[in-house]
Amino acid sequence: MIVQACINGARPRDFHPRLPLDAQTMASDAAACVAAGAAELHIHPRGADGRESLAAVDATVLAVRQACPGTLIGVSTGAWIENDVERTRAAITGWRELPDYASVNLSEADAPGVMELLRQRGVGIEAGLATVADTERFVGLAGHDRVLRILIEIDIQDLPAALDEAQGIAAVLERAGVRRPILLHGVDVTVWRFVELAHRKRWSTRVGLEDGKTLADGRMARDNAAIVEAAVAIFRGAPVG
Repeated sequence: MIVQACINGARPRDFHPRLPLDAQTMASDAAACVAAGAAELHIHPRGADGRESLAAVDATVLAVRQACPGTLIGVSTGAWIENDVERTRAAITGWRELPDYASVNLSEADAPGVMELLRQRGVGIEAGLATVADTERFVGLAGHDRVLRILIEIDIQDLPAALDEAQGIAAVLERAGVRRPILLHGVDVTVWRFVELAHRKRWSTRVGLEDGKTLADGRMARDNAAIVEAAVAIFRGAPVG
């Protein structure tokens, strides 16, 4: 059970005053999150124009690794980042400062190809499952058990429906005999209930400005470190606010 910090994601610049958008700011923000109790980091590197970029992985991972020695660092491979299968594959092939792992969304057409490329490069895989359909696809892949962990990542904003989807995903994994670690996280209105659910199920969780900017009581969080600190407190037994 860990708390992973997701410090920026695809959020726009005006989402939060402390959203980190360049390598050095991400590095200092990541260090603050680790100090607040984050065991791992999930980052979306940005280019000089502030847009997500797989070409920016080398500089960003290096900066974060120097600021957070010994902490595992993951990145996204979301198809929207390069918006082209060949550019995505070329960027991953060209990485020199390899992340420890990368998330792959099973809803995306080229997910199996990206997963195989990551394996060839020695990068761990977080298999992102947003729906039961994603999960059925995942368990049907050869070698699906050769992933670092499963991400159950629900963006449904109706809490009962989101909980039902998460339960359905977990049921498919159970029937298929998948025994990889699970990390559960929601988005915006579901974030804190999913943190609590992950704690009850002894799964890992993920929090930060990628997933939401408020604390459990609805107050705007000061920064990523404050969000991480609150999630770590829940994992240590404190009730959701």
